Amino acid sequence: GTASFSRGVKSIIKKWIRSIMITYDEAFRRVMLYAKEYGVESVPLLKSNYRVLAETIHADRDFPPFTRATKDGIAITFSSFENGTNSYKIEAVVGAGMPQSELKDAGNCLEIMTGAVLPQNTDTIVMYEDIEIKDGFATILRAPEMGQNIHIQGADKLKGAALLEKGLKITPAEIGILASVGKRKVLVTKLPKVLVISTGNELVSVSETPKPHQIRTSNVISLQAALSMEHMNANHMHISDSKKTIAKKIKKALKENDVLLLSGGVSKGKFDFIPEVMDDLGVEKVFHKVLQRPGKPFWFGIHDKLQTLVFSFPGNPVSTFVNYHSYFLPWFKNSIGVGYSDQFVKIDEPLLNSTGMMLFHLVQTYWENGSLYASIIAHNGSGDLTSLSEADGFICLPDQDTAYEKGALVVFVETK
Repeated sequence: GTASFSRGVKSIIKKWIRSIMITYDEAFRRVMLYAKEYGVESVPLLKSNYRVLAETIHADRDFPPFTRATKDGIAITFSSFENGTNSYKIEAVVGAGMPQSELKDAGNCLEIMTGAVLPQNTDTIVMYEDIEIKDGFATILRAPEMGQNIHIQGADKLKGAALLEKGLKITPAEIGILASVGKRKVLVTKLPKVLVISTGNELVSVSETPKPHQIRTSNVISLQAALSMEHMNANHMHISDSKKTIAKKIKKALKENDVLLLSGGVSKGKFDFIPEVMDDLGVEKVFHKVLQRPGKPFWFGIHDKLQTLVFSFPGNPVSTFVNYHSYFLPWFKNSIGVGYSDQFVKIDEPLLNSTGMMLFHLVQTYWENGSLYASIIAHNGSGDLTSLSEADGFICLPDQDTAYEKGALVVFVETK
C-alpha cells in the first residue's frame, strides 16, 4: 500500500545519501586516526596546571619527612598516663619549623603545635580541647589513646615511591605534590599549535559597527574561548572571500601551525573556495560532508608533506560549535594522552530520527530521582547563536526507524 511505498522511497533516498556522504561514526573514526603526540616541553610549575604530566614524579624524601603532630596540644609519654599521671608540668612550647626537641622528664609534657616534629621521649598528642592548662601545668580531662594525633614519618609514601604517574592531568592537588618535591619546572606533553581562521566578506571585527549587510565575527571568538579552556592560546586570522587571498594566507598558515580550525567556506556557495584551495595546496581531503545535522558540510584533511591537519567547519554558529566538540576536542584529548569517553543522559520525551543521518539536539540538563535528564531547546536552526548560551550541551541521536522512548539513554556531549 501507500505506507509500504513510502518506506521504500525513504529507503532508496537513505541509500543514495549514504553513497555520497560518510556516516558520523566513520567520520569520527577517521579523525581519531590522526591523533598524534606533539612531543614534550618543560614549563614553570604554575604553568603546568591542567596540562598532562610527561614524567613520573618520585618522592625525594619520606612523606611525611618526619613524625609530626597533627593537632595543637601537649606531647606526653603515654606510659606516664598509664602509670597514673594526670597533671603534667609544661617544660616548653614546640612550634612547627623548629628542630626536634626532647622531653627531659617523662612525668612532664611539651606544648606542641600542628606540624611540629614529635619530640624525643614522647609518643602521644593530647589536643587542647581535652586538657586544661593552669599555672604551668596541663591536666588531662579525657583519656587519650596511645599514639593519637601523630603522623608517622613515611606513613604516606617512602622515599623513591612514585607519587604521580606519567599521563596524569595536573590539577591544583597535583601542583601541591609537585611543589613538595621541589619541581620548579615540570615536563608536560606539548600542545599543538592551532590557528583559528574565519572567512567571509560579511564579517567585521568585534570592535567595529557592522553595516546592515554585515555581522561581527563570533564563531572564531567562541572557538578561541573553547581552546583557552584547554589551555591553548590560539591566534586568529580572517580571510576575505577571494580565492587568491585564501590560497596565499592558508599556504603560510599551513607551514606555521600544526592544526588549522576554519569556520565557513566549505559549503556549495560560489564563494566557498576552501575545498578547492586545499586541494591546490597539497592538503589531502580525508572526507567532505558527513551524514549529520547540523554541520553536514564539515571538511577534514591533512597536508601530505607538512602533516598539518585542517578542520574546516561550516560557518553557522551551531554547526561550528557541534563539530568542534564532536571531532576536534576528542581528537585533541587523544593526542595529549588524556583519552575521551562518551557520557550518557536520559531524554525526557520521545524522539524520532528517521532522517538517515545523525541528529544533534541542543539540550538543557537536570537531575531527577538520581538520573541526569536532557530537555531539548527550541531554536531557529544552526544559525541561532543565542541558543548556544541556553544549552548545557547536545545529545547525539543516531538514525533508527522507531522512536526513542522517553527515558532512553543517549550520548550527551557537555559544553559547559
